[in-house]
Amino acid sequence: MSLSRSILLVGEGNFSFSASLSSETETRVTATCPQRQEDALRHDGAAENIDMIRGSGRAVCRCYIFLPSCLFLWHFLYTLVCYASGGLVLFEVDCTKLGQCASLRGCLFDRVVFNFPHCGRKSGVKKNRELLKNFFLSCVQLLSEDGEVHVSLCNGQGGTPADQPKREWHNSWQVAAMAAEAHLILKDVRPFEKEKYQSYKCTGYRSQDKGFHVENGLLHVFTRSLPYSPAEILKVEEVVEGDQVLYNIPAELSDCVFRGFLCSGSVHPVRLVQDFLLKGLAEKWSVSMTTQTVPFLLKAKQPQASGCDIDAADCYWIHLLQKEVVSENHTSTDKERDIQATLARLTLDKVDRVRSKGAESLRSAGLIDIDHEGESCLYMLRPSLLSQMEELLTKREAFVNNAARHGVDERNNESVKLDGHKKEGPLGGCNGVPSLFGISGLVFKNVPVNLWNLPAFHELLLRGVFPSACEPIRLIGQRLETLLAPYGVSLVAEQGGLRMTALQKGLVGKVFANNASDNISSVSVTVSLNLDLLSVLLFSLPDWRLLWSHDPRFLRQFELRPSPGEPFQPFSLFPEHFSFDISFWTGPTWAERKFHAAIREASHGTVEQVKLMDTFSHPDLSQTSYCYRLIYHSNTHALSHTQALQFHKDLETFLTSRLQVTIR
Repeated sequence: MSLSRSILLVGEGNFSFSASLSSETETRVTATCPQRQEDALRHDGAAENIDMIRGSGRAVCRCYIFLPSCLFLWHFLYTLVCYASGGLVLFEVDCTKLGQCASLRGCLFDRVVFNFPHCGRKSGVKKNRELLKNFFLSCVQLLSEDGEVHVSLCNGQGGTPADQPKREWHNSWQVAAMAAEAHLILKDVRPFEKEKYQSYKCTGYRSQDKGFHVENGLLHVFTRSLPYSPAEILKVEEVVEGDQVLYNIPAELSDCVFRGFLCSGSVHPVRLVQDFLLKGLAEKWSVSMTTQTVPFLLKAKQPQASGCDIDAADCYWIHLLQKEVVSENHTSTDKERDIQATLARLTLDKVDRVRSKGAESLRSAGLIDIDHEGESCLYMLRPSLLSQMEELLTKREAFVNNAARHGVDERNNESVKLDGHKKEGPLGGCNGVPSLFGISGLVFKNVPVNLWNLPAFHELLLRGVFPSACEPIRLIGQRLETLLAPYGVSLVAEQGGLRMTALQKGLVGKVFANNASDNISSVSVTVSLNLDLLSVLLFSLPDWRLLWSHDPRFLRQFELRPSPGEPFQPFSLFPEHFSFDISFWTGPTWAERKFHAAIREASHGTVEQVKLMDTFSHPDLSQTSYCYRLIYHSNTHALSHTQALQFHKDLETFLTSRLQVTIR
């Protein structure tokens, strides 16, 4: 037996719509009216419609028990006895105060319907916006977890792109923004199907029996949004170059780690795009992917040693939570423990001198522009997988060479776990076909807040050695162009390789040669791809932040593993943008990257653009004033003006307490 659905209708006039719904099978209707009963019965056909609603409910109830006259007992039976069609009519129910209606207490509805709301008489758009906002805030108290709110409006009133013609924003009812005040998101907009309800007669225009123009009306469907989750401090313990270290993930990145998007069996679009690319490349070359886990943390010397071209200002520099790192393979004797105890008693200035000397050695090695924070910690979250790729390849090559000398079966090697089409070795080949060795994972960039600046994303890194004569960069570029050009990716030649770019998104990948040997007959080629931006392109996502959504409605669209090119259907339509300015005084130094980190944390990632509007340096004081404009927007959660303003106030508190600025 199918479960019946319960529907609450508010703001009814002549009850003709409720009567139409009550005739549907497996539907329980509760119809409410703001008027007194005697006033409601004056509407043409109201009495017959009410009898139709009540009659269908009474017929079913007789099968169970005699219908009592006591309203309380009737309410009790209504909420506990499951019957096929509706049957409750309530008068003098204020749709903005549904929680105060005694007959509705304890009830939850699968759908709440408000058809063509209006404050009555000549009320302006502001009053009707207020009506909508208070209705939404009221009805969510009676809405089931997966329930829907249906609001029908005349064409043009809603203020969404679905209205044709669309009114100016300030002259509309701003229905999506009003719903967001109650943490509801707009799921769908479709034509109001008047012909589906033959007996429906719209009334109430300016408090009269005259109806609204419903011919081109639009039905707006709203569902609950997930709540915003506060950022958490995550402690991570890893082994970095044999040292066991403990550190905190920056708060603005706490929701990015340990999500498992690339795990085997994952249907996340990042994994689907990786599978698509590997399958396409495997048609030309042997491809093998390592499944070995590598740490998030790097020592500052590691990227430089691997030739990784990074800007130190774009790195997340990390302070360890313990002064002394513990060697993974270290076994302490009593004497060694005494030495460790002595080292632990080093004064702070000596430790600082040691760290400063380490930073100077890094500068001499070519890693320049390290800020003071970088100098003091010398650890960073990996900005690329390149250095870890080099380490894995070195281990692999050492094992292969050792196996060749001692006749050991290479298949017994577990130092570099592989998963792919062929496993003959990262730099070898199969039957003369060059092979690509790959690794993928999360990388981090401490970049300013911008619509397409990703502080964390998944990188796919591939490396192979090819004969120089075959022009491998050109061949790989052609294959990638075949795979990605249909989705807006362009390849641009540059010195030593290729850049892959997309309109508005910017750089999505690179192909470059990194041949460090004197062997000119072969060349080592590396492919670096931003899987997150490619996912946005291949599945037509409106926003990269959707990739990090916890909302099950996001991943549900990828359960059947759709092919690239099948567009994503947003579960939150037409979310509004909100703009707020912030001005403050700073001291003689200003760490703008920390400002952007505070924005990401305080706004829960809802700020998509930060624009510097003005600066002023005081001629007598060592202070500078900054004015920024922040644009708040979310495709993953309901974002109302009230919520955005609260985030903005939280940011002011963050800046005052953490960056010691003075809000103007």
